[in-house]
Amino acid sequence: MSDITLSVKGLRKVIGKRVIIKDLSFELKRGEVFGFLGPNGAGKTTTIRMLVGLIKPTAGSIHICGLDISKQFTRAMRHLGCIVENPELYPFLSGMDNLRHFAVMLSGTGQERIDEVVRLVGMQERVNDKVSTYSLGMRQRLGIAQAMLGRPDVLILDEPTNGLDPSGIREMRAFIRFLAEEEGLTVLVSSHLLHEIQLMCDRVAIISKGEIVRVDSVQALLSREERLVWRLMPYESGKSILSNRTPILNEEEETVTTVYSEREAGEWNRELVEAGVRVLEMNRKLPALEDLFLELTGGESID
Repeated sequence: MSDITLSVKGLRKVIGKRVIIKDLSFELKRGEVFGFLGPNGAGKTTTIRMLVGLIKPTAGSIHICGLDISKQFTRAMRHLGCIVENPELYPFLSGMDNLRHFAVMLSGTGQERIDEVVRLVGMQERVNDKVSTYSLGMRQRLGIAQAMLGRPDVLILDEPTNGLDPSGIREMRAFIRFLAEEEGLTVLVSSHLLHEIQLMCDRVAIISKGEIVRVDSVQALLSREERLVWRLMPYESGKSILSNRTPILNEEEETVTTVYSEREAGEWNRELVEAGVRVLEMNRKLPALEDLFLELTGGESID
């Protein structure tokens, strides 16, 4: 069985004369949580809708477990579960009756599988209550149970923590990690909570203006952007010397931030000292994913 569960190559979407998505390519692996981030209008939602078959791409290919969705749509979709925006549930029915209703549409999905997904999402105690009595977090869990009825290999979750309180966000994060690590699912998560993506995901793709600007592991993304934070006296003289050697990335409260270079940092420090500038602090710093996101997207806010 291939480790690649979702493969996107040269994906493109044109509406009228406007190019919405420009040649996106990425692959997802079995058992990983993959974050998909983009500012408002970047094309993230359009991409997700193409992945789940709600709209057709203008060009490019999408393969789910080796199946081309343009040629083998029904077979490919059997390997995919998704929640796009909000779970579609009947509030006047119980959680169990909702699951039974959706299970009828899936060949070979009986009560045994329904009970299995109920246990998986931890809904045993409330599954027979009406959905109208559920909290938002419980509705999200029931939506995931519904998406998993068909035993998918790939699970796509659009804003799964949207509207949850801090406790619910932590529970959802742990649950998504469980699905990947214990159940072996590939989980693609789109979210505007960058801190949660940083804690939850193995890899991240950042999309801006219809193009992927970076895709890598969270650790690799952040370590590649390591910074040096300097506190100098006199400040202006020290900043001037550093700016002649390396770009100044940020200034805040009499500190200046530059790129980190293990090879050159000692030389910069020596030059400062010889010029009579006291180096009060020189600290290595990994940026938060939010800082990197804003830098890569030109400061655009996330949707």
